[in-house]
Amino acid sequence: MDPDFRRLYVAAFGSQFGTQLSHVALPLLAVTALNAGPGEVGLLSSLATLTVLLVGLPAGVWVDRVRRRPVMVAMDVLRALAMVSVTAAWWLDALTMPQLYLVAIVSGAGTLFFDVASHSLVPSLVGRDRLTAANSLLVGTTSAMYVSGRSVSGVLTQVFGAPLVLLLDAVTYAWSALWLRGIRAVESPPAVREPIGRQLREGLRFLFGNRVLVAIAAQGAMANLGFPLATVLLPVLLVRELAFPEWVFGAYLAASGVGALVGSACAHLMARWLGQGGAVWLLSLATAPFGLLVPLLDHGIWIWLSAAGFFVVSVRTGVNNVLLVSFRQQLTPDTMLGRMTSIMQVILMGAVGMGGLLAAGVGELWGVRATLWAGGIVIAMSWLPLATVRSEIRQLGLPARR
Repeated sequence: MDPDFRRLYVAAFGSQFGTQLSHVALPLLAVTALNAGPGEVGLLSSLATLTVLLVGLPAGVWVDRVRRRPVMVAMDVLRALAMVSVTAAWWLDALTMPQLYLVAIVSGAGTLFFDVASHSLVPSLVGRDRLTAANSLLVGTTSAMYVSGRSVSGVLTQVFGAPLVLLLDAVTYAWSALWLRGIRAVESPPAVREPIGRQLREGLRFLFGNRVLVAIAAQGAMANLGFPLATVLLPVLLVRELAFPEWVFGAYLAASGVGALVGSACAHLMARWLGQGGAVWLLSLATAPFGLLVPLLDHGIWIWLSAAGFFVVSVRTGVNNVLLVSFRQQLTPDTMLGRMTSIMQVILMGAVGMGGLLAAGVGELWGVRATLWAGGIVIAMSWLPLATVRSEIRQLGLPARR
């Protein structure tokens, strides 16, 4: 492993772990310290997504105008200070919901800029021929942090309290910043500065002018639309209607995290044997029917079949998160990486938000079970955009091993 990429990986590990800590601790602090109601907690939880939608496009333009490593360091420092401010305010008995809202916005923006800069920096550190292996490590770490970080955060919050967990979050961001400062690779000078509007239009024309990138965006949007449809109302179905204990809900969702972790860990191996394009295409086709198992959730064997379907489509998500991100980086010039990544982020996060809204509407009109069927069908069909560029994606990346 290249020493500079190793430093980036260790930094990303700390940053991702910290993000999962605050994802759990921040709303718990609002409930326990400020007696926040459902509306306040819901707004607090949605502010990070809203921030991505509002500043995602200009974020990519800005990242393409500067060197990426200093951006990542600055975002780590900013997020660390935001978390320290919450602990300090709690200790001084001056904590308020507006402060938590502001911290959620700052944290969401910091994570957005950090991620866009990170995706843009990787190709210059490892070279485009090693992107799949590098992204496999990075995406696998993200999946592992999603599964373990939130669980650890819940335990630590129970034992030590949310304010101290947020202070630990600040430490993880400081850890990340220190490792990033050790990267010795010299980045290329920033692109010649043009008006932001012109650069943004260039980024949009580039992405929507490339058939493979459009298909990747459409596939990701469909998957990100289907998963909220299939999961947002799960607590209502599992706990209220089917009377399962609450831990079953957490265990069911864990199947998704474990599946994504397995997929990201296997992605590089699958690419070596099938070729990157072949792995994406064949796996998408093979796993599509499993999305239709998700809505079968019920007592007895049906919960196991549903969880198995959820696991399998999540494995596909893990593989795609590695290989399709690698495709995006291979197809995009260095000077355009920030804009391409941020446009993708807006599309994908917008689909997540739309999925949540549709889940609420479909659930009210036709019931929880209909919502799960809608999600399962969308997930099962999310391979179709890739079918339109089958020949192109099979020509990308590593050839199959003979």
